[in-house]
Amino acid sequence: MEITDLEKLKITDDLRAVMARYVRYADNKDWVSLAGSFTPTGVFTPLNEEGVAIRVMTGREDISAKLLKSVGRAKAIHHLFSFEIEVESDTRAKGIFAMEDYLIRPEDEKLVAQQGSAMPPFRRMHGFGHYHADFIKTDGEWFISNLKQTRIKLEFTY
Repeated sequence: MEITDLEKLKITDDLRAVMARYVRYADNKDWVSLAGSFTPTGVFTPLNEEGVAIRVMTGREDISAKLLKSVGRAKAIHHLFSFEIEVESDTRAKGIFAMEDYLIRPEDEKLVAQQGSAMPPFRRMHGFGHYHADFIKTDGEWFISNLKQTRIKLEFTY
């Protein structure tokens, strides 16, 4: 069945809302709700500038736990900008979202390298890049099934 232009616009708007909630949850450090944006077996893989995975998180519990541990008490600021969305069917789509993020660790926080991470210990991190997302619609709701965060630039203050 062919998807109409109006249906594609509705899907595009729905996916923009999924990603808007995702970054709001990140800014509020609501890791359980953020992980709920993914399918139960969803995968989140942030990469560094060289394209090396900083960590791989699989499933809602793993995503929530690893983000809680890696961000800790840092202030998180995320912005989404331009986007490209390819609607594959009424239940599958892909998207690329330009993004910027900023993490600011408290001055009294001891900086330590995190086990299993390709990220150095830092006081502040300012990043630029893209989210590459695969979306699936299940029971009338859109979820992220795979999210890869690529980086154009990462700036650190130690």
